[in-house]
Amino acid sequence: MTQRSYFSPPGGLPGQDQLLSGKAVFTNAYAIIPRGVYSDIVTSFLPHWEKTRLWIIARPMTGFSETFSQYIMEVQPGGGSAKPEPDEEAQGALFVVSGEISVTLNGETHRLSPGGFAYLPAGSAWTLRNEGEAAATFHWVRKRYEAAEGIAKPDPIFTNEKDIAPTPMPDTNGAWATTRFVDPNDLRHDMHVTIVTFQPGGIIPFMETHVMEHGLYVLEGKAVYRLNSDWVEVEAGDFMWLRAFCPQACYAGGPGPFRYLLYKDVNRHAALW
Repeated sequence: MTQRSYFSPPGGLPGQDQLLSGKAVFTNAYAIIPRGVYSDIVTSFLPHWEKTRLWIIARPMTGFSETFSQYIMEVQPGGGSAKPEPDEEAQGALFVVSGEISVTLNGETHRLSPGGFAYLPAGSAWTLRNEGEAAATFHWVRKRYEAAEGIAKPDPIFTNEKDIAPTPMPDTNGAWATTRFVDPNDLRHDMHVTIVTFQPGGIIPFMETHVMEHGLYVLEGKAVYRLNSDWVEVEAGDFMWLRAFCPQACYAGGPGPFRYLLYKDVNRHAALW
């Protein structure tokens, strides 16, 4: 089995001998938050969380991306929360990149190690602890659940990406594949969090332009990404934040696979204000 690597923010601060350089940018169509931005000075803290800090890398913003938030959580040994989610209407997806966490839901505890994924339906009374000896880092994607008449709320999911066979995109000979934690035909879900993998030389061969908002966190590798009218180099640890209809394409140059954690909103009518 292929050994996977997942970039985890190191924290700290750049040295005073370093020059200001990087590719951080915020436009009206997309934003790039490069790995070098995840310093100690931009961390946040949350009520009811112990021994925990986080980087907030996406949040709803009127006129930009409005459907989701995404955090990179860093929980020290013995830390966690007995009341992690304050919004009963918020669903969550967790993806572990380092260490281990224990998530308890409905009286059952699930241990998640790197590659571990959890989907937590809105209204779930879940808790989270780091019972290990090292810090644990994981992504937490939150979205207000949009119920649909006659369609039940989704069930919880606990799994690991290594237990899921990636689905190759048609006519790509496996150069472009998606690891799906949720059946795309399951209309109970109004968001998908997946892992997209490009082998060296793999491409998105057209300018995708669609209504879904995106958060793309690069887990491994490097590539050149087309965002609106710009080509941008990205690597493990970089985050791309795309508003609806931002044109996008990709070329993975290698030498290894290029992989990212992807969020998108799906399966619901466009809101009419």
